[in-house]
Amino acid sequence: MKRNRQEKMMELISRYEIDTQDELIARLRENGYDVTQATVSRDIRELKIAKITTGKGTYRYVLPKQMETGSGMKFNSSLIDSIVTVDHAANIVVLKTYPGLANAVAVGIDSMNMQQILGCVAGDDTIMVVSRDEECAKIIADRFHTLMNNI
Repeated sequence: MKRNRQEKMMELISRYEIDTQDELIARLRENGYDVTQATVSRDIRELKIAKITTGKGTYRYVLPKQMETGSGMKFNSSLIDSIVTVDHAANIVVLKTYPGLANAVAVGIDSMNMQQILGCVAGDDTIMVVSRDEECAKIIADRFHTLMNNI
């Protein structure tokens, strides 16, 4: 029962932009799961579901795998929407985000485990991505521009 409920919860979060536990509870109940707020809260914690700020200033739940990327540079649209500008100089790429969103974007960048990226430092609305060399910085900046233009 618990496993089925948690699988349904992950499915609903990946399908809809759910921003409150009440909304999640209502959607679970629509799908035949009679749950309490305490149960949903516990499931959220166990599944490591996060709540992020979107580029539009609203919140939504996201699954941990949406923050991770694999070998390619793929973010969920909320993270890409959070980026305002991208530029680079020497081996550093600078990303400007909406206020308060730099850390979430930096976590997504760090989770990519890209060989070209040595690390990130995030402030409130600025991220400095240190790359191996100037060529890598250009490649990283170009990929972010492509991602931003494809949304």
